[in-house]
Amino acid sequence: MAAGGSTAGLPAVPTVLVVAVALIDVDGRVLIARRPEGKSMAGLWEFPGGKVDPGETPEAALIRELQEELGIDTAESCLAPLTFASHRYDGFHLLMPLYACRRWNGTVTAKEHQELAWVRPVRLGDYPMPPADAPLVAMIHDILG
Repeated sequence: MAAGGSTAGLPAVPTVLVVAVALIDVDGRVLIARRPEGKSMAGLWEFPGGKVDPGETPEAALIRELQEELGIDTAESCLAPLTFASHRYDGFHLLMPLYACRRWNGTVTAKEHQELAWVRPVRLGDYPMPPADAPLVAMIHDILG
């Protein structure tokens, strides 16, 4: 990396930390959510999650986001680090840890997304995703089969 945080001659940009989860149901399917109209990358599919607030741990942020977005409760002990994405967008660099979660309380409900889908890992590539999410599909497929 060059001095000043730039890579390959690109200007330095702020790093944004977001957290995401691969919720895995008893049938081995993974939950993905469609971004709603009015948001950037509307209509693309993503793994649930969101921004980590200042002073918040990634795990606490994910627990909060799951309650806000999907109406479910989980515990930090139910979140297993899986992989991460690091992707440069125009104006910022996204760093996104991805956790796996197989245990939660409540019924998954679309509170903020247009649509939810439970998808077999082998079929995740059939859904258009933001550039940062797309590389995670191969990792999930390799790990979960």
